[in-house]
Amino acid sequence: MSSARAVRDDEPEELGRQVILTEAEGLAALAASLDASFGQALSLLAEVSGRVVVSGMGKSGHVGRKIAATFASTGTPSHFVHPGEASHGDLGMIVRGDAVLALSNSGNTVELSALVAHTRRFAIPLIAITAGAGSALARAADVALLLPPVKEACPMGLAPTTSTTMQLALGDALAVALLHRRGFTAADFGVFHPGGRLGAQLSRVEELMHPRSELPLVTPETPMDQALITMTGGRFGCVGVVRDGRLAGVITDGDLRRTLEARSGALLTLEAGEVMSGSPRTVRPDALAAEALRLMNENKVTALFVVDGTGAPVGILHVHDLLRAGVA
Repeated sequence: MSSARAVRDDEPEELGRQVILTEAEGLAALAASLDASFGQALSLLAEVSGRVVVSGMGKSGHVGRKIAATFASTGTPSHFVHPGEASHGDLGMIVRGDAVLALSNSGNTVELSALVAHTRRFAIPLIAITAGAGSALARAADVALLLPPVKEACPMGLAPTTSTTMQLALGDALAVALLHRRGFTAADFGVFHPGGRLGAQLSRVEELMHPRSELPLVTPETPMDQALITMTGGRFGCVGVVRDGRLAGVITDGDLRRTLEARSGALLTLEAGEVMSGSPRTVRPDALAAEALRLMNENKVTALFVVDGTGAPVGILHVHDLLRAGVA
């Protein structure tokens, strides 16, 4: 950023802003520079029957570890191999059927030599991420993804900053493009992220719902005094109305208020089928918990009956269940 003014020591926010803008400019240049080599690298990775082995030295190695983790969590088996350890036995982790993604800003990192030679000897596909178009790594690679010439955010132009940000973004781009190509779904994502809030959001309704034995259910012919006993005896604030084994409607507090307003004093003379709301909002057992939360929010309800493919109620899910699980 040669046009940027000098920043005083008492302007740390401006210094931080300049660093971020410099790296943002690098990312914009990277996006503009993507060409057919990106598609070639993607096709090569999509055909791998083994693992994508990521390697790099120094800061490139730290970035490589994150890229390998992103691949692994999005359906592409991957692990990181340190180039220094590779020449002391870890080359045995890289076999036919794998592919290697090697990161080096200069492309002439000496520690990568043994690993690169190993890929050439055993015909293991090699993809390079480097800024050195004529470097040893770029020349050896089957596909070279070249980083555009940009300034490091370091004022001395020495510390890897913009260059490692571009490496990381390019790794993310490959991982996400592979995700799309393979049809990787949110459900698949949940398999690899069972812990924490993300894992909770990707849990299934059937894992959180109350079973059929706890369901507050009546028939359309049930007198409302009995329906109210069933409703208040539960802890869900509603009662389901079942006809021929299928959920035909639901009675909630709102339905009770509307009936009292329309037919004051006549509530207890009615049957459940006369008070219920038809076409109730429901959710399938295999739906994601996050989807159930969305349905509750959109329809302003606190509970959803869970129904199977025939429309039969098999469970019930309350917003408190989502809160306890960390979804809401």
